[in-house]
Amino acid sequence: MKKNVIFEPLFHRGQYQIALRIAKDQIIHNKVRKLEGRKWSITHRCWYLPMEEGVCKKAIAALSPFTQIDTSALKQFLDIRKQPDSPSLPLTSTVTIPAAIPTVVKKMKPGGSKGGVHAVNAHVIPALKQQLQLKSYSVSTIRTYINEMLQLVQVLGDTAADGLTPQQMKRYLVYCHEKLGLKENTLHSRMNAMKFYYEQVLGKEKFFWEIPRPKKHLILPKVLSEHELEGLFTALENKKHKAMLFTAYSAGLRVSEVAALKLKHIDSDRMQIFIEKAKGKKDRYVSLSPVLLDILRAYITLYHPHPKVYLFESEQTGTAYPERTIQRIFQMAKSRAGIRKDVGIHSLRHSFATHLLEKGTDIRYIKDILGHFNIKTTERYLHVSKRALVNIISPLDDLWKKGKIAW
Repeated sequence: MKKNVIFEPLFHRGQYQIALRIAKDQIIHNKVRKLEGRKWSITHRCWYLPMEEGVCKKAIAALSPFTQIDTSALKQFLDIRKQPDSPSLPLTSTVTIPAAIPTVVKKMKPGGSKGGVHAVNAHVIPALKQQLQLKSYSVSTIRTYINEMLQLVQVLGDTAADGLTPQQMKRYLVYCHEKLGLKENTLHSRMNAMKFYYEQVLGKEKFFWEIPRPKKHLILPKVLSEHELEGLFTALENKKHKAMLFTAYSAGLRVSEVAALKLKHIDSDRMQIFIEKAKGKKDRYVSLSPVLLDILRAYITLYHPHPKVYLFESEQTGTAYPERTIQRIFQMAKSRAGIRKDVGIHSLRHSFATHLLEKGTDIRYIKDILGHFNIKTTERYLHVSKRALVNIISPLDDLWKKGKIAW
């Protein structure tokens, strides 16, 4: 008797694939290993193929003589995809979220993504992504919202996500908090993604008004002392790497802003740096430290080939330096300097703001420099700084004048 191989949709690595659910049969597994384009997913513990008609047909032809192939879930998914702009599934009011932890979640770590998306919810992620793109949300926000909604549809299994009521949403969020142990910030992120889908995609007006949000606890910024910064900067010998960290600290920039800096953004006449399309799609100007300007000029002169577009370019591709690489450079410098604090490169931004406050800079100016929407965000630094407030001087300049760091 032939054993079944189930072809079903699988959302993996940011796109849909064809998952092959196979019984424990070594002969079938050996046949699958020979398929064109097949890959093994450690996350989902299954073989998968690209979502391409030609690849799928070849796989079916190769496996049919040895197995019974079930493509019903895949067919339902493909039928739904043909109608992306219309509600593909009826709304129901009888959905129940299981009281017990679903099997798929038992194997999931908080925030992880284990298990596939059932065909009944196959339209959710594509519809969400399309609406986010139409509204010009940032790549990072799109990635976050997709991941958060993915957790919901994976838990629901064959229950239609479109039919959930506010009461059922509350039960799910309690489940996320109590069973998965999600923190307040993660719950807010998940609620934002769900709110966007149900209100912006499905058009359920004010759908989330009756769902209370968990109160966020105040997380104080993690700051490096001037002594620690001296050790951090001194620990690096590579001039390019050093220039990146100097740039981040001298103007309180996010790592994404450092990576996105272009040569044209450095205005040496007005002594300003232009930050283009930062968080919240806001442009802003920040002060260009005289010390940093000298460092950047020396760096550009020193490095061949000279950067052409971006201030910090990959030597291999000529494109912007990857954010992850800049983060690794910071961690390497931190390790060499013997800094044991659990901090990332964003601590340079926190340190910049805190050191400005300690030197007397008005908090309203710091708010504008950092590009904060709300003064309350900037006021967090008052909890880690106790000095009175005056004029803006980059803290990098003060460190430099002490002669304890060098280019």
